[in-house]
Amino acid sequence: TNARNACWSCRSPFRPSLHPVLIHFGVTWCFPLAPTLSLLDCEAAWLLAIMSTITPHKLGVHKILKYIPLNAIFDAPAKRRLAKAVNIADLRLCAKARAHKMVFDYLDAGADDEISLRRGKDAYSELEMHFHILSGLKPPIDMRTKIFGCDVKLPFFGCPTAGNRMFHWEGETAAAKAAEHHGSLYGLSSLATTGIAEIGKIHNGPKVFQLYVWKDRELVKEVLAKAKEGGFNALALTVDFTWYGNRERDIRNDFSIPPKYSINQMIEAIKKPAWTYDFLSHEPYTYACINTDVSADSLAAFVNSQIAPEFDWKDAEWLLGEWNGPSAVKGVCRPDDAVRAVETGFSTMWVSNHGARQLETSPATIDVLPSIREAVGPEVEIIMDGGVQRGTDIAKALALGADSVGVGKPYLYGLAAGGTEGVIKALEILRVELDRAMGLLGVGSVDDLKKRGPSLIKRRHASARDYPDRYAYERGYGGGVI
Repeated sequence: TNARNACWSCRSPFRPSLHPVLIHFGVTWCFPLAPTLSLLDCEAAWLLAIMSTITPHKLGVHKILKYIPLNAIFDAPAKRRLAKAVNIADLRLCAKARAHKMVFDYLDAGADDEISLRRGKDAYSELEMHFHILSGLKPPIDMRTKIFGCDVKLPFFGCPTAGNRMFHWEGETAAAKAAEHHGSLYGLSSLATTGIAEIGKIHNGPKVFQLYVWKDRELVKEVLAKAKEGGFNALALTVDFTWYGNRERDIRNDFSIPPKYSINQMIEAIKKPAWTYDFLSHEPYTYACINTDVSADSLAAFVNSQIAPEFDWKDAEWLLGEWNGPSAVKGVCRPDDAVRAVETGFSTMWVSNHGARQLETSPATIDVLPSIREAVGPEVEIIMDGGVQRGTDIAKALALGADSVGVGKPYLYGLAAGGTEGVIKALEILRVELDRAMGLLGVGSVDDLKKRGPSLIKRRHASARDYPDRYAYERGYGGGVI
């Protein structure tokens, strides 16, 4: 209170029954937020403080809202935008228009200055496609191939990514349904918000389970047993996540799972009613592959404590012995590491830089792919992800040594834009673009593209014409930072 015994923030008379509560939560609720709260009285500020500990989910609001079908009203604009999308850049803008700012930036961002993020896209611009003519092809192009020894209809798939329900209430089930629809491989993260058993009921095709480098071996054994029981064919060990990348958009947005009930977060939530109603009308997130009884926010600290920077090649050998099946080491960008991974017992090299979200100025994966193929030879399976925005990007990766290609941001943009329908559309966009690219190149199958690839793709020096123009930001080129 001030000398007149009134609140510094709202200037209302001091009421002992109310203001001591504010002081108990911290006087910062009054002083720094005074300009923001100029139209609010002390009771409103008190409610904001209370909401930092008592959330709508804890009050059971979602159990009521799920019976009130307002989703269709709030989602109508999103559906119209999704219907008009013609490429992945359009889906990105659809996702940006529907998702909470904190959530979209988490999906869209890279590490530090996002140099690797931009380079990952730009690298494809330096690769020209030298096509054959009069190839005598008839549509459709044969895109069938094998991934982890299993037959699939597409040579690309959605990468395993954490916390999909953050983007849309359907979460991982939407991606699994889309993979089932297209006949593609499905990848599930060990930090998924949907359980292994539920995914197994949705997707009957080949599946890969992604695992981080964890300290607790008993926990690892438990999760691996669940994956095997759930029908997962392969394991992918992520090895480029031993430290958490510096993602400055997340820091600026005060990113958290679930969102904090701060003034800024609530203002952003009001701006995105479709996402907010989804969030408030469904069960809170849990990391379902680990413990469905623990909320994502409570478990986050546990997960952070489990990441093992000291995890080494001997630990990898132990893990492979526990899994005893097809396995990929995910996060390879050096030929010598790829050779050692083969010697250790991994059957698949997964060329990746974690979506340019970890080590800033790490190389574009398409640039290191040929050297890794040369190092491990023609018989070792290689998956590549990173920077893919077009079907032509997938064609270039297959031509330069990849057996299949993972996509992350493209299908997550679709998920954030419109759930299952959005993911199906994202994969369909890429499928149509790849079909067109292969047809115009003069190759009728994935096998043909891989055999003839080196003669079809040529690198040239970059040109200013290759890179973003003044309208590129609106089209989504360059990771949101131009």
